[in-house]
Amino acid sequence: MHFTTNLPKTAPRSGAAASPPKVLRVLYADDVKELRDVIRLTLMREGHTVDCVVNGSEALKQLQAAPDGYDLLITDHHMPVMNGLELVTAVRALPGYHGRIMVFTSELSLHIAAAYRRLGVDQMIPKPVFPSVLRQMIAALFAD
Repeated sequence: MHFTTNLPKTAPRSGAAASPPKVLRVLYADDVKELRDVIRLTLMREGHTVDCVVNGSEALKQLQAAPDGYDLLITDHHMPVMNGLELVTAVRALPGYHGRIMVFTSELSLHIAAAYRRLGVDQMIPKPVFPSVLRQMIAALFAD
């Protein structure tokens, strides 16, 4: 049986939206080109550097080559070759990656959502992801 969960949007911490986050190095994995373009543009306008890849396998290669090269990994869950859960599992076993992880998803089973939580994902955001919400979420994650 497959359960779908609508993951709640987490509100940014008080004052997080007022102060922009530091300049981040972001790796974004999504198989949909249009989404990669929108997220890249949104984050670059905030001053961040953004590398985009088409699946989890490509993201893992980037992180294996430079595990300390990124502050934030954003991944879609549903992708060919290697999905988001497989990517996050591999990244958590990768020595040297200390960045944050966000997962975008259109739907998850309760079992898969729990697996992401066990892996310590920092944020799970339901699609559609609006640029203003993404900026708030990133500000909240890096407000410390």
